[in-house]
Amino acid sequence: MAEEMMDAGGATGGSRGKSRRLLIIIAVAVLLLIASAAGLWFSGIAQVLLGKHEETAKADVQTPTAKEAIFYDGVPDLLVNLNTGGRKSNFLKLKVSLQIENKDDIPKIQAVQPRVIDTFQTYLRELRLEDLKGSAGLYRLREELLLRINAAVSPAKVDDVLFQEMLVQ
Repeated sequence: MAEEMMDAGGATGGSRGKSRRLLIIIAVAVLLLIASAAGLWFSGIAQVLLGKHEETAKADVQTPTAKEAIFYDGVPDLLVNLNTGGRKSNFLKLKVSLQIENKDDIPKIQAVQPRVIDTFQTYLRELRLEDLKGSAGLYRLREELLLRINAAVSPAKVDDVLFQEMLVQ
């Protein structure tokens, strides 16, 4: 009789173990499905599959109004000697073009052109040959010239200083 009870208890214990295993497998499968769905949603793949991505993309895309670039080439060529500290003289020849926002600013720039040339030459004469080396040197030169010209032509605004010709001798 004791053996029969052991068999009966073992049988019920075995079915409990099987049901627990089945319950764990189902829970893991559900968690994997939820994690996969969340991953697809946050990566944007689910939106593409559901067709909602096109609607949001069309709503987000606005046609930017293309501003026409206006260039002013009226700044004369600049020829300055560089600061060499008493060594052999080095010269810098520079021809720039200015990108401006509005055509109405051209007369304002022309009216203060002597100030622009003076500002440029004063800055350029203090440059050393090492200051112009590499693309980083050219970038710094462009930013400094842009800062100085905007101060000189204010309230007009210059968007960019473009190098047409630059010769160091």
